[in-house]
Amino acid sequence: MSAADDSGTPEPGVGEEEENALEEGTLLSHLVELRSRLLKIAGAVLVAFIAFLPFADDIFSLVSQPIRAALPGGEMIATGVASPVLTPLKLTFFVALFAAMPVVLYQLWAFVAPGLYLKEKRFAIPLLTTSILLFYTGIAFAYFLVFPLMFNFFTKVAPDGVEVMTDISMYLDFITTIVLAFGLAFEVPIATVLAVWTGLTTPAKLGGARPYVFLLAFVVGMFLTPPDVISQTMLAIPVYLLFELGIVMSRIIVPKKKTD
Repeated sequence: MSAADDSGTPEPGVGEEEENALEEGTLLSHLVELRSRLLKIAGAVLVAFIAFLPFADDIFSLVSQPIRAALPGGEMIATGVASPVLTPLKLTFFVALFAAMPVVLYQLWAFVAPGLYLKEKRFAIPLLTTSILLFYTGIAFAYFLVFPLMFNFFTKVAPDGVEVMTDISMYLDFITTIVLAFGLAFEVPIATVLAVWTGLTTPAKLGGARPYVFLLAFVVGMFLTPPDVISQTMLAIPVYLLFELGIVMSRIIVPKKKTD
């Protein structure tokens, strides 16, 4: 045994090896936890899909009602050979995914929760609940208000001699994009509060940026919605109003020392 060993001094590199082993163990535990959370998310979506599957045709009838109400004759077409079967199934999967969104968001929160302080956990739970409600509010806003106006506009501006006949598969692709855009757009208050909470900005600075945010809301509406004024405006105006709500929420929720 060397003199260094007799004196009790650790050999060079031993501490580093233990630290590396600890880091690898921590990383592995995080990966295992992430895998568990992802499996739970997939399981929740699968259970919802199986539960909705017997009602696939009814779900498609309900979701397609806004455009069928605007189409001449109230009928759609299917240009693909397998579209009559695959399109309702795809729609049912998306509905299951949206229905399972509370589970998805909760599992994501549960994954990061162990690294949060107690105060941050108390702060995160109301935000999680609010984000779920806002997401569903955005979907409902698109379905009940945006879709009827938008589809009526599309059918009425068709040139003379053109009969509007919408393919069910293209309709599904169209509405899933719009619904997701409105669902995410309604999360603006949550993003605003988080930006203030993390110290990236303050309510005062956000208030001074109102003209730019108002313009940005219309730019975002231009990219996320079809090229018509109605849908762009109906996305931009709620986004801006939700931005104002986010400023109010940040003043109430975030400690004053962080908002100064």
